[in-house]
Amino acid sequence: MNLEYFIAKRLIKGKEHKISISAPIIKIAIAAIALGVIMMLIAIATGVGLKNKIREKVAAFNGHIQIYNYDNNVSDVSVVPVSLNQEFYPEFTDVDGISHIQAVASKAGIIRTEDTFEGIIAKGVGKDYNWQVFSEYLQDGRLPDFKGELNTEVLMSSLMARRLKLKVGDEFFTFFLKDEDPSQTPNQRKFKIVGVYDSGFEEFDAKYVFTDIRHIQRVNRWQEDQVGNFEIFLLNFEDIESKTNEIYGKTLSELDTQNIKNKYFKIFEWIGLFDFNIALIIGIMIIVGGFNMITALLVLILERTQMIGILKALGSPNWSIRKVFLYNAAYLITIGLLWGNLIGLAFIWFQGTYRVFKFPNPKEYYIDYIPVHIDFPTIFILNLGVLLLCLLMLLIPSFIITKITPVKAIKFE
Repeated sequence: MNLEYFIAKRLIKGKEHKISISAPIIKIAIAAIALGVIMMLIAIATGVGLKNKIREKVAAFNGHIQIYNYDNNVSDVSVVPVSLNQEFYPEFTDVDGISHIQAVASKAGIIRTEDTFEGIIAKGVGKDYNWQVFSEYLQDGRLPDFKGELNTEVLMSSLMARRLKLKVGDEFFTFFLKDEDPSQTPNQRKFKIVGVYDSGFEEFDAKYVFTDIRHIQRVNRWQEDQVGNFEIFLLNFEDIESKTNEIYGKTLSELDTQNIKNKYFKIFEWIGLFDFNIALIIGIMIIVGGFNMITALLVLILERTQMIGILKALGSPNWSIRKVFLYNAAYLITIGLLWGNLIGLAFIWFQGTYRVFKFPNPKEYYIDYIPVHIDFPTIFILNLGVLLLCLLMLLIPSFIITKITPVKAIKFE
């Protein structure tokens, strides 16, 4: 039998433990651990959730990695076409971890109505386009269907629709300048809005209109097998740098690759700060919880001074007695972790399901509600880390037991 564990168990279950002087201090320590776990879970869930949502939105408009012609410029407009006849299209079998690849083309234009006009980027997409990422952002109408004959359907943002005073079902004209001679009469196309989306990402919503890629090919006088660039989606975003290099090595020498972390580096630098904020909150909460447990442990030791003296008189070594109190402290920490996880995970589930809490200024975070995301490995590592770090912090105050002499301890009241 583990003697230290047996004594600690009797101390925990004893009635005098619940009515002792240390009882309120112990409750405060447990509450501090629970509150710390709640704050840490919320910090991780909201930080990771916001990072994931922003990544998803940037990828929805650009893919994770783009393949384009070296002669292309750095703007969002396709200038030099790329042939569809590539070994990596329509399936990139030479590189693992790729979920989808699609061909797109973009063209700058101007939408003119009776009352106003707006500069846009018409993004041409085809039958291979993954509309699933836009299903969440659809506000009104439906998604365009470009699988059949060439049609005039477009998907427009609610921001642009408000500026142009248009709605689902309305038709409008778009003018595209001719690349070979901008002074000539622009190409004119008539489109019809079949759907309105709102991603919350004003930088993209203010300029992108989704149309059939065949319109862009005709305006640019490209062949049917020519597109602006390819967009690649990855299974795991964390592999984006390594996959960018791997894809670059598997494509022709006249093709270049770029990922969204480099293209929108300011956005990703900003969301990279979330990790520091999460680590800071976790560190502060562990320190606060640890110091509360140190206080509780010292009170427990003071309260059980006579017991310590008796155990020493019976020949128990210092480390054995210290283990009794560390077992006791581990139990209290576990109770705090249990309550903290129950309350914290319940809150995260509630927010993830009902999205009650909103950002006061959604434009700053590109989303109106506070997103949450957490997984079991993160929960397990967090709880194990809190338990171990708090116990390590308790090793130092438990050293006071070695200074207690049996004679004085037995007489102590």
